[in-house]
Amino acid sequence: MSHFVLQIHYGDISAFRDHHRDCSGFTLRMTSKPQPFIAGIYLLMSVDTVILPGKKVTNADIACDYTSYPIYPFAFRTHTHHLGKVVSGYRIRDGKWSLIGRQSPQLPQAFYPANKEVNVKYGDTIAARCLFTGVGRTSKTYIGGTADDEMCNFYIMYYMDSKHAIPYMNCMESGSKELFQHIPAEANVPIAVSPGHMNSMMHMVHSTDHQENRLLLDTNRAEQVLDQDYHLEQVSAWPQSSLQLGQVSGLTLDSDSNLVIFHRGDHHWGADSFNSQARYQQRSIGPIQQSTILVVDPAKGNILKASGRDMFYLPHGITTDKKNNYWVTDVALHQVLKVSSDGRDRMLLALGEAFIPGSDNNHFCQPTDVAVDTETGNIFVSDGYCNARILKFSADGKYLSEWGAGSSDRRHIPFRIPHSLVFLPDRQEVCVADRENGRIQCFIAKTGEFVKEIKKEEFGGEVFALTYSPAGDGLIFAVNGESPYRSAPLRGFVIDYSTMDILDTFNPEKKEFKMPHDIVETSDGSVFVGDADSKSVFKFTTEKLHRSVKKAGIEVQELEEMETFVQTKVRPEHNMSKTAAIQEKQTVAQQPQPQEEKDEEKKSAAKPNKEWGVLPAIITTLLLIPLLVVISIGVFICWRKNNRCEVKTEPSSVGGILGKIRGHRSMIR
Repeated sequence: MSHFVLQIHYGDISAFRDHHRDCSGFTLRMTSKPQPFIAGIYLLMSVDTVILPGKKVTNADIACDYTSYPIYPFAFRTHTHHLGKVVSGYRIRDGKWSLIGRQSPQLPQAFYPANKEVNVKYGDTIAARCLFTGVGRTSKTYIGGTADDEMCNFYIMYYMDSKHAIPYMNCMESGSKELFQHIPAEANVPIAVSPGHMNSMMHMVHSTDHQENRLLLDTNRAEQVLDQDYHLEQVSAWPQSSLQLGQVSGLTLDSDSNLVIFHRGDHHWGADSFNSQARYQQRSIGPIQQSTILVVDPAKGNILKASGRDMFYLPHGITTDKKNNYWVTDVALHQVLKVSSDGRDRMLLALGEAFIPGSDNNHFCQPTDVAVDTETGNIFVSDGYCNARILKFSADGKYLSEWGAGSSDRRHIPFRIPHSLVFLPDRQEVCVADRENGRIQCFIAKTGEFVKEIKKEEFGGEVFALTYSPAGDGLIFAVNGESPYRSAPLRGFVIDYSTMDILDTFNPEKKEFKMPHDIVETSDGSVFVGDADSKSVFKFTTEKLHRSVKKAGIEVQELEEMETFVQTKVRPEHNMSKTAAIQEKQTVAQQPQPQEEKDEEKKSAAKPNKEWGVLPAIITTLLLIPLLVVISIGVFICWRKNNRCEVKTEPSSVGGILGKIRGHRSMIR
């Protein structure tokens, strides 16, 4: 980073009258020493609250079970618009409600100190309530992105062990009435706010809420909530050790949110793998002997469990059901297989006939992927390289229906390798990556009715894989592939399901994608991409581009080895003219540095001088020792010969230090 920009938006400038100076600024401390804790944000947000006109009290309740490593809240922030009266956040443990923080959302928008005695661990519930009033409104008020809409947000700023750190978590689930019957009475008591504070907040609401809330509702991503901008960046240090993979064909998550990798070991899909009838030609070499299914820790990348030996020939797609069973496809076997995840490699169900391609209800031809309906257990199969259809089966393998590509007009273009499937639980839809057509198509899961098509020039003609997140209005994550007809960089895409806009693109930093083959997103927003050609898996996380957060008076213990100290202050002059501002910039550039910075520089400058002063002294001493020995011997000999030799010293010169020896030539041999 070459510089920082400090941007300040003022809601009330009355404090700057009478030549009052602004002392806003920031202090940055950097160290190369790894820190033991990492800070993050947990956001509880209501998305479906409706405030009825004239109704005195409307509650928006949010609650989620916490399923990660312990977090330690140290600050909180509340946010609503005009109708919010109080927002309260709690931890629920063994039925007991403990307050994290409670504040009026009409007070200045800042992070305030949280209850230091409260931590959150696995099995706890995090809950929040926003209390609204509809008095004075003549119509319903919804959650939305304008100042006339409403919002219900409770932000928790926490720290956690850096080994397990998650920078952002959220909760958008509506709390049950049974649970919130026990909420403390304080959550239902409005906090009075003075008129002065209300006037101050009015400026901020109208000037900033439009952009902030629009972004929040569009994507519900932490970086957009905090920074109004985000971008997926590669985690270059993942995995921490080599996974020893073959061609990576599929990725999914298990019920514990661990990453599951499906790869081909020492088998490769090459030009000689199939004949013209799509029959596998390398059956004689037997199944893959390596473990083809690896369960991997998404944080560090270490292997937690390995299975799938001597079962598959050319793995392709993989997904899991609610019982944590694996549903996989094998293009060599032309089958869809249900496999246990307990490590015993039990085949629970097989659809299709092994090594026999076909196009009827009982056969597949190089099936590519499987999606599972999380409610009914029905499965959807994309079939595939030879066929151009999606088939639907019941959970026990009974054929239900099938359909081909859809269209919103008369131009019906069939699938050209439906390559990847994903089920959208919040919409009850199935979306497919139609690879060679370079498009994404979505269908109603129950009927197969066509819903929409997403096709972008940025895809470059091919879409290899996709996955889905219900965050915000829905996000589709996809990766493209090389096309023989168009030239486009290989990369990942984040797409708004509703608007079909591309929100972000991403790709590895050090080595490029070669054939990104599958993609999956975790609950914390991390994205993993499996690459078949490079035999690797890439991890991406959202990189915060900028943020403005108050410390709320929290003391932070700093570690040693402080390397850099940077301090910036805003120094505006009252009624300063443009010319005066330019002159001040020039003057500031020439001003002497603060004494603290001078001392730092002196200390750092003194260290190398001291080191370079010691080294010559050591070398000189080592050289003088043998010479002094020679002089001593000479003096001793002269003394023994009754002063037949005279020694003179010249302390003012190097020759004086070494001495001059005069005597008979016969004495030097």
